[in-house]
Amino acid sequence: MARVRLPSALRTYVGGEKELDVDGATLCEVLDVLRERSPALERRLRDESGVLRRYVNFYVDGDECRTLRGSETPLGAGTEVMIIPSVAGG
Repeated sequence: MARVRLPSALRTYVGGEKELDVDGATLCEVLDVLRERSPALERRLRDESGVLRRYVNFYVDGDECRTLRGSETPLGAGTEVMIIPSVAGG
């Protein structure tokens, strides 16, 4: 089971929860479970074809998933997943 941490900008899609415990052997499986719980959150994390959105960073135990195996990054018991959308402005 992984612990998923969400920033305040995404909490409104999961009932205000800051952290969620989610079962899944890979990042993709965890995101699939989150999709079932909150379809509105899914649209902010992956595109229509299931690819991770490039402006959202997914950290698995502190490492950006794209430097690992992307959405196929394996997760073990107690893995921490942090989801951080990029902030733009000017």
